[in-house]
Amino acid sequence: MSTSDPRPPAAADPAANPATGDPATGTPAAGSPAASPEPPAPLLRTRAVDVVRDGRHLLRGIDLAIHPGEHWALLGPNGAGKSTLLALLGAVSHPTRGEVDVLGRRLGRVDIRELRAHLGHVNPRHPLRSPLTVREVVLTGVTNTIEPDLNRKPAPEELERAELLIETLGMTAAAESPWTTLSQGERGRALIARALMPSPRLLLLDEPATGLDLTARELLLDSLDLLRHQHPELASVLVTHHLEELPESTTHALLLRAGETVAAGPVDEVMTTELVSATFGHPIRITRQDGRWTARAAARRTPTG
Repeated sequence: MSTSDPRPPAAADPAANPATGDPATGTPAAGSPAASPEPPAPLLRTRAVDVVRDGRHLLRGIDLAIHPGEHWALLGPNGAGKSTLLALLGAVSHPTRGEVDVLGRRLGRVDIRELRAHLGHVNPRHPLRSPLTVREVVLTGVTNTIEPDLNRKPAPEELERAELLIETLGMTAAAESPWTTLSQGERGRALIARALMPSPRLLLLDEPATGLDLTARELLLDSLDLLRHQHPELASVLVTHHLEELPESTTHALLLRAGETVAAGPVDEVMTTELVSATFGHPIRITRQDGRWTARAAARRTPTG
């Protein structure tokens, strides 16, 4: 013999109502569009950053966020603070005031040596003096040392990655060439391959085209464009004060003048005649053709007499 349940029937749960959706699980209401996915966390973020040395502001109030797949240019005249900012982003130095988060870790609260293992820093003044081959130089990127670690033999997968990067950077024909015989452009491309050996999430380039002739510069920029295409998750920051040295794949720009931000954001919004002129303190006309920028003085003096 069955008995009836003395409890009243359960009330309908409004959270399960298809007209309103389920707030507990984030299920959208029937017929409503799905919620947009959360944007990826920035790889680098600075908030109200100041750098003061000997009472002088090298940087003042810098706010910046760099996300995966973004390729930033840091532009400004000499003394604007570009290299100082790059040192913060590369966990080489600390701010006087403000916050710097690198790969989600706050500078001042983390061992910066650990952070640097996940950053690819390309220094054109690489202090190597011995005649290592290009392949040997690239492999030192695994240990982040200037000279090879004689107590360590590269693993097969490291050798394979080195060959792939050497090929990507257009250095296969020079793989066995000694460092001391390389041109400045060849050294620059070898150092980019070296910086990429540990598969960093961020690549930092400090004026990589300095001292290059036209051919070497174009080979370098073409290699950077190819590299960015092959590694869409990689982010990069390139410091320069020449617009002609920017790859086509540049997505964002930060303009600095006297340690302060003139403008920052998507490159097409920032790289304008007005903003670049304000940055360099001189009327400059900016043009872009086939994805590359040129800059010329907007007004030129003509000889008289």
